[in-house]
Amino acid sequence: MTEKHILVLNHQQIQQKIDRIAYQILEDNFDEEEILIAGILPRGDKIAKRIKAILDEIAPFKSKLIGIELDKQSTSLNASIDFDVQDCSNQVVILVDDVLNSGKTLAYGFGVFINVPLKKLRTAVLIDRNHKKFPMTTDYAGIALSTVLKEFVDVVLDEEGEEDAVYLR
Repeated sequence: MTEKHILVLNHQQIQQKIDRIAYQILEDNFDEEEILIAGILPRGDKIAKRIKAILDEIAPFKSKLIGIELDKQSTSLNASIDFDVQDCSNQVVILVDDVLNSGKTLAYGFGVFINVPLKKLRTAVLIDRNHKKFPMTTDYAGIALSTVLKEFVDVVLDEEGEEDAVYLR
């Protein structure tokens, strides 16, 4: 028996959601000189790159991309970062991931910055599933998707031979 995949967002719809998120970030940070966009690897980083590309075209401020790799299976914060976290002091940081499900990944993402005095920390996700175990909210979300716990959301971005899409299975 084959697994049923329901198309939630196609390539064009994903791009529209990312465009809207970028404009919301612009509106929220218009007076800033620079913001940091922290993408959680692997797919949050791809979305962060796309947001940065749009902001580079429309925003008066500079944006810098940083990457965070988290061990999502760990029971404690175990992160690998490609930047000196102290360089984020007094900066605006936008933490980006593909899907917000339980909130654990974003909570670990917050943990990276816990000892740094930030100007503000915001979150952006493409899909907000509304199944939070942690008290996480998103500041910028492409779409809120009500699902049952047994369903999975697959985000396909820049994968070999496949067009960008979001599927529910």
